[in-house]
Amino acid sequence: MEFRRPSLFLFLFINQVFISVQSKEQVLLDMRASGSELGWLTLPYENGWEIVQTVVNGSLYYTYSVCSIESTEQDNWLRTTFIQRRPGTTRVSVELRFIVRDCNTFDGASVACKETFNLFISEADADVGTNFRKGQFRKVATIAPDEVTRGRVLKVNTETRTVGPLSKKGFYLAFQDMGTCVALLSVRVYYKTCPSTVQSLATFPETVADALRGVEGACVENAVSQATPRIYCTAEGEWVVPVGQCQCLSGYETTGDSCQACKPGYFKPSESSELCQVCPDNTKPSMAGATECQCEEGFFRSPSDPPTSPCSAPPSAPLDLTSTTLSAEGRLQLSWSPPLVTGGRSDLTYSVVCEHCDGGLCIPCGEKIHFEPGSTDLQDTTVIVTDLDSHLNYTFTVEAFSGVSQYSTERPISTITTGLDYTDPPKVTLIHLDDRSPSSLSLSWTLSRRPPAHISHRYELMYRRKDDDGERGVTTYRVLILEKNSVQIDDLIPNTTYLFKVQALSPDGSPGSYSMEHEFHTSPAEFQIQNNSTMVMGAVVGVAVILLIVVAVLLLRKRRLSSRGRGGPEDPYFSTDQLKPLSYVDPHMYEDPNIAIQKFVTEIDPNAISKQKVIGVGEFGEVFRGVMKTPVRGEVAVAIKTLKPGYSEKQRQDFLSEASIMGQFSHPNIIRLEGVVTKFKHAMIVTEYMENGALDTYLKDRDGEIPSYQLVGMLRGIAAGMKYLSDMSYVHRDLAARNVLVNSNLECKVSDFGLSRVLEDDAEGTYTTRGGKIPIRWTAPEAIAYRKFTSASDVWSFGIVMWEVMAFGERPYWDMSNHEVMKAINEAFRLPAPMDCPSAIYQLMLQCWQHDRSKRPRFTDIVNILDKLLRSPESLKTIADFDPRVSIRLPSTSGCDGTMFRSVPEWLESIKMSQYNESFARAGITTMEQVLALRHEDIRNIGVRLPGHMKRIAYSILGLKDETSSLSVFAV
Repeated sequence: MEFRRPSLFLFLFINQVFISVQSKEQVLLDMRASGSELGWLTLPYENGWEIVQTVVNGSLYYTYSVCSIESTEQDNWLRTTFIQRRPGTTRVSVELRFIVRDCNTFDGASVACKETFNLFISEADADVGTNFRKGQFRKVATIAPDEVTRGRVLKVNTETRTVGPLSKKGFYLAFQDMGTCVALLSVRVYYKTCPSTVQSLATFPETVADALRGVEGACVENAVSQATPRIYCTAEGEWVVPVGQCQCLSGYETTGDSCQACKPGYFKPSESSELCQVCPDNTKPSMAGATECQCEEGFFRSPSDPPTSPCSAPPSAPLDLTSTTLSAEGRLQLSWSPPLVTGGRSDLTYSVVCEHCDGGLCIPCGEKIHFEPGSTDLQDTTVIVTDLDSHLNYTFTVEAFSGVSQYSTERPISTITTGLDYTDPPKVTLIHLDDRSPSSLSLSWTLSRRPPAHISHRYELMYRRKDDDGERGVTTYRVLILEKNSVQIDDLIPNTTYLFKVQALSPDGSPGSYSMEHEFHTSPAEFQIQNNSTMVMGAVVGVAVILLIVVAVLLLRKRRLSSRGRGGPEDPYFSTDQLKPLSYVDPHMYEDPNIAIQKFVTEIDPNAISKQKVIGVGEFGEVFRGVMKTPVRGEVAVAIKTLKPGYSEKQRQDFLSEASIMGQFSHPNIIRLEGVVTKFKHAMIVTEYMENGALDTYLKDRDGEIPSYQLVGMLRGIAAGMKYLSDMSYVHRDLAARNVLVNSNLECKVSDFGLSRVLEDDAEGTYTTRGGKIPIRWTAPEAIAYRKFTSASDVWSFGIVMWEVMAFGERPYWDMSNHEVMKAINEAFRLPAPMDCPSAIYQLMLQCWQHDRSKRPRFTDIVNILDKLLRSPESLKTIADFDPRVSIRLPSTSGCDGTMFRSVPEWLESIKMSQYNESFARAGITTMEQVLALRHEDIRNIGVRLPGHMKRIAYSILGLKDETSSLSVFAV
């Protein structure tokens, strides 16, 4: 069947259904809505694009189509009208709906047939009318259908492309056909906005969606915020991560998106997100909008009571005050019961005052009397009073206090008058021999109780010889009256036994009871001589003992030093036993996620954390650089991930689950978790601070400055960290240079465990995800196709990281779409070697990208290979083959009209070297012919100093020369 015109397309298309998508979009151009007023230009004006109209359900539709496939030299253009750009819009989306006919259905005409067409754009500050020049347009994309139409059933394709950045007042779109049978059904140009909204009691205006943009808002009426509320508008027109929550003023509560006054009988004391509360006990009913409830008559609040506490009354007097004399002399115990009326408070304390009262005159006892544990702020209902006089009466007053006692007009006291019941003198319980000689005995004795300091007791001592029964059987004692409880008795007979007994006398001379008789023996007469000899012998023995001790200490010290030098099996620090690596435990296996937090993570005191500066925005909130105070390391720089206000409990558990994972790892190439803050209003995750940030950004800023040997050393650190994770049966799933952090020593550490999961116990050791996005450019093909992840898929991702590192942060697969990346990989395409990449490193990359995962190396193998290369730096000198036209992804050297790059700035922009526009201009390099004539030393003289930039420009010129030469030969 010959198919030369698109009419059949259009008649079949009228039965198709348009789908209207409700979204936050501002439409700049809608082909369907314009009807017959399209006014689009075509070039050429015949045998090219045609507008065809048809009636559908009483409505007239216009579409553009072209089907010129009989000739190989097709260059058909269709240009839109001038599209005004809205202020603040730098990027727009172009949605195309189209039908492409399968070239195989045109019999012999399929040789000239294509199945793609091109989209172009041209910016302008004013409408140029019918002035249509192809050279003013730059290519945006090649549009290819996902499905082609073969029969009568039409396959409608929808493609959306983002165009930008835009800087002029408007633009034109153009469509180039080079031999495709295509019907353009709909063209819609729009941009997205984040609509005006109220978030966390803050209003935010409608904002143009252009990448991630922070927007400041204002609190609603009767609400305030310590910091200006902010929120982020995403490129998809969605508000995310509100920061700086507004809170209702005191007396107001949150109702929907506004703050309403508290109802009568309710109150709210401060600015917060809390709701109004019912007035507490013993308070008066409040008016609307109350900030506190006043106390009823006779009830009070202490200065330390919050407004939310109930009012309370002062306590009554303590009950049942009693005294008890203790066994030790001068000690008295006072006891009482709590007051009958406590006023509803639990902060009761007591104080005790001691006085002497005589004839109605009372004076304080003074500092001589002591209280145990004290006389004020007592919480127990007992106190012990010491150092009391035996013959005096004391008046003790016990008073109850609470937080509102200062408002009471009466003192709640209990009083008791008491004293020590000590009328008899103390009893002598024991007599001691302190010293003796042939003619004297030195004695002292102890009493049943210690007499008060102001009372002086005297003692009566009676003694006799033991064998002296006197005349006619009468026993005769010698009696001494003493002022103190010790004595030395002289003029005794040597080697003789004497009997002694003592009694105490009261101040008025009344006797107490005698002690038991004690017998003591005087020394023999020769004791003095023996005593002198004993002293000499004791001195000799003492010197000998000291010498033995010194010798023993020296021998022991020598033995310890010898043992330290030898080491040996008995030394636990030289044990050859090694601890086996722990296995990872999935925190999601715990029914209560808080158990995993408590088990694997250290809780940090929030007072030890100090935030300093925002360094990023995470999924759950902002990321700060800060300082953590530690008792051992002092102040340590840390990174602090925060949880945004207004979070749900599920968001909090998801936020902390990453900490439960990180807390199980301890390796120099894995980011170290310092701890978490969970027992605080705002949860935080605290990790070590990596001064140089993400690896990809770090490398982009140092293109060509870091030698290959150092890059390989950084890769070795990443591989060691991944080997540690693999040994713990752990799969990362999101290994990429953006998720590797670099510290001040250029040590690389694996981070970001948000997508990571543990291996399950099955035969293949795989993990099937429950959905969610997959980082296509870094993910192994089997993980993309079947969502099954293993350590082998992490090895594939490590190969991509190797490419990123050696390419100094270049984006893998450049500007290819995810669909194009997956298709290329399945067709055995692999990333080419980066510029100046050692051949051995590129070969290791290719091993990591084996389609059969069983043939990929393990991380253990990768670490060994990198170690071997680092030990032999000469092995890194062989450079892998480099194709600048592939590795740098240069566009065609010709413009859309078949000419060379129209300007030097256009060429520099294509290789991402626009920063040298002024340098080339100052050097007089203004044409591409001059660029092609440049030599290596010319590039340096222009002002290009960085080695990586010099190589990029030189290789680009080499590619331009090769392509120009090929085009010249083809033309010939």
